[in-house]
Amino acid sequence: MAENKKYDAIIVGMGPGGIFCAYELVKLGKHKNILLIDQGRSIFERACPMAKAGKCLKCQPCAITSGFSGAGAFSDGKLLCYHLSDYDNNGSMYLSGSGGDYIMQFLTEPEMKELLDYTDKIYLSFGADEKLEGTTFKEEIKKMQAKALKENLKLIDIPIRHLGTEKAHALYGRVQDFLSENNVKMRFLTSCKDIVVEGDTVKAVVVLDQKTGKEETIYGDHIVMATGRKGASWLSDVCNKHNIKKEVGPVDIGIRYELKNEVMDKVNKYMYEGRFVGKPAPYCDTVRTFCQNPGGFVSAEVYDNNLTLCNGHSYKDKKSDNTNLAILVTHHFREPFNKPIEYGINVGENMNTLSNGNILVQRLGDIYRGKRTWPEELENNKVKPTLKTAVAGDITFALGYRTMTDILQFIRSVDKVVEGFADPENLLYAPEIKFYSNRIKVNKDFETSIKNMYSIGECGGLTTGLSKASASGVRMAQILDKKF
Repeated sequence: MAENKKYDAIIVGMGPGGIFCAYELVKLGKHKNILLIDQGRSIFERACPMAKAGKCLKCQPCAITSGFSGAGAFSDGKLLCYHLSDYDNNGSMYLSGSGGDYIMQFLTEPEMKELLDYTDKIYLSFGADEKLEGTTFKEEIKKMQAKALKENLKLIDIPIRHLGTEKAHALYGRVQDFLSENNVKMRFLTSCKDIVVEGDTVKAVVVLDQKTGKEETIYGDHIVMATGRKGASWLSDVCNKHNIKKEVGPVDIGIRYELKNEVMDKVNKYMYEGRFVGKPAPYCDTVRTFCQNPGGFVSAEVYDNNLTLCNGHSYKDKKSDNTNLAILVTHHFREPFNKPIEYGINVGENMNTLSNGNILVQRLGDIYRGKRTWPEELENNKVKPTLKTAVAGDITFALGYRTMTDILQFIRSVDKVVEGFADPENLLYAPEIKFYSNRIKVNKDFETSIKNMYSIGECGGLTTGLSKASASGVRMAQILDKKF
């Protein structure tokens, strides 16, 4: 049954990009009928049952990755304040294109910094912490950066607002209330199955109401895709079906690394999150740390087809004895291969098969010794795993020789800067994969090769991270406002 109402804009996905687009449209005051749809639930109804059940129940949709604010509601909630950084020691690389950011092809650095500053003020208005991490110990940071350079590593420091997992949940709850109070229609538990294209113009989306099981066709003048990393594979399929132009981007494959807080004490204190970037021999692939969580907890997330990946959370009040962070290897593929997302999914599925659908965990020393890790060894290990459902095993069976070699060489290099980083009792969890390799070709208005269809945030490789995804939503609203 088709809806009678035609919307000015339909936003597919309620992650940071989608909800900030809706927010800015409200503030601009010209919007009439805006619809947000998501396969997940309202933020007030999102709850992961793993804590009570003692294991991942493979919920569909996953409460951690789907619903209002997307994975942002259950992430550690770090807002990287690029606009407040002086970009010492190549910090600007994270603004101008590292990690798959496509948006900088359409904005100058001053324009992007102005946009990020505006977006940051929105977060502050909804209760983000005014405290900035990484701004006090400038001299100590410079010394650590100099030490890193001697090991052919860049250590990038960017001011950070840490929301914390529980505080992020509350903040985004206030954003949802704001949109509801301003008559933005939100449909939860609604999956976008397809789009309707007539000629070279998108006309509608086809959705499935998960509560009733009924399909509907909903018409809109403008369709904004903001489905995040979770929706990248689905959006890639939509592009293939409708001949929407895209290009092969990189895929980041790696592990979640867990070690004692005292090892990372200086990095945690000086920067909260220090980003190490290197190109270890022999392959010289870019390897980087990402999403550092002092006193944090390793987590599991369920994607489409029950693919389970690891991530990390960090709360404001609840703390563990460990720090966790991602170590990611960026892989660029060349002709004739053009399926980086499928490659990443294959790696993840093989890893899940080895662990019976769970996350694998292995001690670093066991990898060096060429053996798997056994459950009883974890019980006596110095570093206690914070993800209790992780299965002890051997990640080298599925991660791939090149990726594994890059990671091990990188760990050795960082150990020369941060003593204890290569402790044999540190833990590697796998798989951790970032699906922003689906780079959809857009113009300066973020419009795809199909008229009136747009792509923002991480689903099409436009941005990475909460701050920039949110900023892309704000910019998208400003563009749409001129078209209404």
